[in-house]
Amino acid sequence: MSKHILLIQGHPDASEVHLCHALEDAYAKGAAAAGHEIRRINVATIDFPFLRSQHEWEKGLLPHSLGEAQEDIKWAEHMLFFFPLWLGDMPALLKGFLEQVARPGFAFSREGINPLTRKALGGRSARVVVTMGMPALVYRWYFRAHSIKSLERNILGFVGISPINETLIGMVADMKPEVGKKWLAKLEKLGKQGG
Repeated sequence: MSKHILLIQGHPDASEVHLCHALEDAYAKGAAAAGHEIRRINVATIDFPFLRSQHEWEKGLLPHSLGEAQEDIKWAEHMLFFFPLWLGDMPALLKGFLEQVARPGFAFSREGINPLTRKALGGRSARVVVTMGMPALVYRWYFRAHSIKSLERNILGFVGISPINETLIGMVADMKPEVGKKWLAKLEKLGKQGG
């Protein structure tokens, strides 16, 4: 059964191809081969301001450049987020994007006494694909994957996205070509599965 799959590229450097971009392409190749419908968002190519107040987030207008992104999120049944770990977290540009698109009235309902309990993006699943310089096991077990857990719990889970799976890829600076090929094959297989 085919799915509507949205690929969100969160690498902030669009001037050259990085591993995150190759992983996204491998996933897209597998998903297309399996008949899934794909849409893509490249956050680095979208011009939008950072939010600077709670009032702006709650009452301000969504920048025109992000209207299509919200439509793509509504369309999606499954989303993938690709990004490198920078200073232990997602790049600021991706966080700024998520703050802009996950607004009241879109990501959760404004109705009722406590609108934060009315998650508007339920029925969608996600996978977070993160590259990093350190070994992925060190990040997962020693650092407890703190920023990934925060993304899953405080952003994606907050708006109703579940289940959320992870693909953590470590030691990318010293990655041997054969290891890189294995990761690309794994992402292509995940794409075929729509997972």
